[in-house]
Order: sequence, then structure tokens, then C-alpha cells
Amino acid sequence: MFNVCPACGEYRVDKIIQQSADGTYAICPECEHPHPFLQLPLFIVTGASGAGKSTLVLQLSKLANDFVVMESDILWDNRFNEPETSYRDYRETWLRMAKNIAQAGKPVVLCGTATPDQLEDCVERRYFSEIHYIALVCESGVLEERLKGRPAWRGSDSDGFIKGMIGFNQWFIEQGQAESMPRIVAIDTSHDTSQETARKVHELICEISFRSDVIA
Repeated sequence: MFNVCPACGEYRVDKIIQQSADGTYAICPECEHPHPFLQLPLFIVTGASGAGKSTLVLQLSKLANDFVVMESDILWDNRFNEPETSYRDYRETWLRMAKNIAQAGKPVVLCGTATPDQLEDCVERRYFSEIHYIALVCESGVLEERLKGRPAWRGSDSDGFIKGMIGFNQWFIEQGQAESMPRIVAIDTSHDTSQETARKVHELICEISFRSDVIA
């Protein structure tokens, strides 16, 4: 377990991150043991329900050999259903999972609904060099058609749910046009196949990764 100090055995999430000439270290607050680790970026592919996240995962997994692509829903459990905390424990669990996976040398691409404010304040956030946000968006009419066409068990066809998702989708569109930080890059999926969307997302991730390597 990455959060357990190999020197004193204490479990501490809030380790102090320190950069040095020979790498990055997580310093145990209890005994000050420096534990070397890979501080890689994390990619979040987000968006409203119906924007295309779930269909993207399978296609993107075929392309992204240098990344680990995962869908956040696979860890969902009712014990995380705490909207009053903005699902904080759920976010922390995923960041902890992604941090440990990244120690194998491959950044994680996590597909699932999230906004920057839900992740940037998490304790586990410190273990990533950057979090890059990519939002899948689409035209309102297309989104409504997709939600109404879903199987009944998903509960996505009510007027209230559709109206809420259209508003959420519009928020992502507006954020993609803004200069706010952290930046959200929007990709329109209205008229693309899942394969075309996956290609665009993959190209963007590769471009961001190359740009970050050049800057570093």
C-alpha cells in the first residue's frame, strides 16, 4: 500500500511531496522517511450523461497502449453515495487507485463524470504532476436523443434528468471556451462515431503528454 510508510509503518495520505535532482519523493510526516515515487499526470475524461464517455472507453483502450484507460463507474458502490460531500470519498479512492497504477510507469486516463473542483482539493491530488481535464460535449438535441434511447434500467429518460444533463453539458461547453484554470478542453461528439471520438481524445492526450515532456 503506497500510503503505508515502509520505514515506520504509519498510514499517512498527506505525505509531503519533494522534488530533487534525482527524482520525486513522498516524505512521511511521522518519521520523515523519503519514499521515491513516480509523479505522473492524470487525465480525466468527463462530461454529462449521454456525451459518450462509456462508449469511448472500449475504443480508447485499443489505441492508448502507453496509458491505462479505466471507467470510474466500476468502483461505484452505494456507500459512496454522499452528495453532501460531493462524493469526496469516491474521488479520493479513485485518485489513490490511479496513483498506485501510475507506479508501473503508465499514466491513467479516467473516464467518468467529474469537475475540477471535485478533485483539485482532494488529499490524494498531490501525487499527480498535473490533472488534465477533457470534456466530451454534444448538441442539446443530440444529447436528448441519446438519453431517451438508453435502456430503461439506466433511468435516463425522465424530463427532469434530461433537462439537468442538457444544462450540465452546456456548462462544459462554456468551460471549454473559457480561460479558467485548470483548463477544460471540450471535444464535440455530436456527429462522430465512437472510433472517431477515441482517435481525437487519444491525439489530444498524446499532444498534451508531448508538450509536457518538452516543457519538463
